[in-house]
Amino acid sequence: MRRKLLVLLETGLILAGLLLGFSAWKVHSALEQPLHLTGERLLDVPTGTTPNRMFYRMQQDGVIRDAFWLRLYWRFNMPSVALHTGEYRMTPGMNVRDLFEAWRRGDVVQYSLTLVEGWNFRQVRSALARHEKIRQTLDGLSDSEVMDKLGHPGVFPEGRFFPDTYRFVRGMSDVEFLQQAYARLEEVLAKEWNERSPAAPYRDPYQALIMASLVEKETGVPQERGQIAGVFVRRLQIGMLLQTDPTVIYGMGERYNGKITRADLREPTPYNTYVIAGLPPTPIAMVGREAIHAALNPEPGSSLYFVARGDGSHVFSDDLGAHNSAVREYQIKRRADYRSSPAPSAGDTPNEVPAPEAPQAAPQPAEPSVQPDVPPASEPTPQ
Repeated sequence: MRRKLLVLLETGLILAGLLLGFSAWKVHSALEQPLHLTGERLLDVPTGTTPNRMFYRMQQDGVIRDAFWLRLYWRFNMPSVALHTGEYRMTPGMNVRDLFEAWRRGDVVQYSLTLVEGWNFRQVRSALARHEKIRQTLDGLSDSEVMDKLGHPGVFPEGRFFPDTYRFVRGMSDVEFLQQAYARLEEVLAKEWNERSPAAPYRDPYQALIMASLVEKETGVPQERGQIAGVFVRRLQIGMLLQTDPTVIYGMGERYNGKITRADLREPTPYNTYVIAGLPPTPIAMVGREAIHAALNPEPGSSLYFVARGDGSHVFSDDLGAHNSAVREYQIKRRADYRSSPAPSAGDTPNEVPAPEAPQAAPQPAEPSVQPDVPPASEPTPQ
């Protein structure tokens, strides 16, 4: 009986060894097998996908074999490795071990979308909706409903998002993208507000953001932003109307067709700074850090007027006579290549940028505008 037990035990050990050896060989073969690809391919890992599900899906697609053995390997050797959502690049010559290493590193394919300084919120939403790698959840919602979904109910969206190039993986939702851009704007604005000049006349950061949007729309020349802000601040301080065309355009909304008439300048909208005193009620565009910095650090000086030269830069004047002369020189006798903003250089415009759209006029929010300390002076000649 004892001899039979020893034989059975020895047989069991031999079989167990053979089984372990066979399993090790199968696992090694499964890991070293090349991916069956004819060209580069992206492997999409949706949110909530488990490694086991991915193995069997890849086997059904003919990319790998022996999914069972890969499942065993993952369970015993990589149980704590999270499978990151996104797309993984698979290329001919890769084997399963290479793919596992990419999964371990979270080496997902990244995409980018650039939000451009000066865009309005409609253009932001258009760019998001056009990006095929962003998961769309905001289609059909109003702007106020969008802000509700972002967790900022009652906040007017214009100017509340920071223009930058954002990188993300496939499957990121439009809500997550906007939340990131919103938080970035708040971060930049708070930092610049804490380092503002004593000459900044604003009651709160939101007023500075409004001013920054005017500066952003008036000039694309970086070195002029502080001068433009200085002109606007001095006008506020002495009670002059700001009289800046971008506010007229914004107030016109979808009616704007590329031209401003004298009737448009006289039309009383909440944004028309040829009519209203002080700042408009909200920002009129997204603003970059440079425009925010300029608004909070206006350059000192005595100029109260400026006119576009036609190459993107401006002529600044201290008095109405000098300004009218500049207007006659640069506005009335415009060259064929006249530009009020700098010409974009090749490569400046990202692929994702949609065509410019007419701005959408907004209701007047609760935030008050900066009001002049004295009654408005006589209106200067428009810039």
